[in-house]
Amino acid sequence: SEPKGTVVLAYSGGLDTSCILAWLKEQGYAVVAFLANIGQKEDFAEARKKALALGAKKVYVEDVRREFVEEFVWAAVQAGALYEERYPLGTALARPCIARRLVGIARREGAPYVAHGATGKGNDQVRFELSCYALCPSIKVIAPWRLPEFYRRFPGRRELMDYAEKHGIPVPVTPQTPWSMDENLMHISYEAGILENPKNPAPPGLYTKTCDPAAAPDTPDTLEIEFKQGVPVKVTNAKDGATRQEALELFVYLNEIA
Repeated sequence: SEPKGTVVLAYSGGLDTSCILAWLKEQGYAVVAFLANIGQKEDFAEARKKALALGAKKVYVEDVRREFVEEFVWAAVQAGALYEERYPLGTALARPCIARRLVGIARREGAPYVAHGATGKGNDQVRFELSCYALCPSIKVIAPWRLPEFYRRFPGRRELMDYAEKHGIPVPVTPQTPWSMDENLMHISYEAGILENPKNPAPPGLYTKTCDPAAAPDTPDTLEIEFKQGVPVKVTNAKDGATRQEALELFVYLNEIA
């Protein structure tokens, strides 16, 4: 294809964005990959190596955990923000944080385009794109899942996996575990595959942020959390006296206990 300029791709290293990176190259774009460390369990060095092997001309791996907690998570905690009174909006809160850095990298690189792997039917495309347009009204968004030439070629995950196999793209998804995961410091969410049928219970392999309740310890931990203006400022473990006060360290510590 004819050269079309530089695009900064919000890259996760998973099935969708790995295939999108290769596909954007096929279309004639020079691809800069941006991987946000937002608290997910990820081998970032391996993800960088993979993006370069797939043809990215440059890879940014940037740590946005602290700003995510202090500027997004704490605001949601103060507001008591829960979707339908139970879902903590972890994925939704992370998107504008990632998009802000995505636009910043596009400006640094002089790139007229940004791209993402959100599907054409969900909320994520709106979260990414409205954030990008608000921060940089002139930016052009490439959303492959809304382009007929992309979704006709890849109507499902099976076709993506075939494409990945053909192009030597290693992916963590298999036909036996075809769900998609989105993880950050605040939470993890899952979709697709057997999870589309609400009659199916979550298989044990899904638990990453907690252990399976059936395997949880029988003795509780006692934690004291001090709040100031609706935001946690100190946590103390009554069992061993351990304390944490700085926002990110406090948050990570509570995740470890959980």
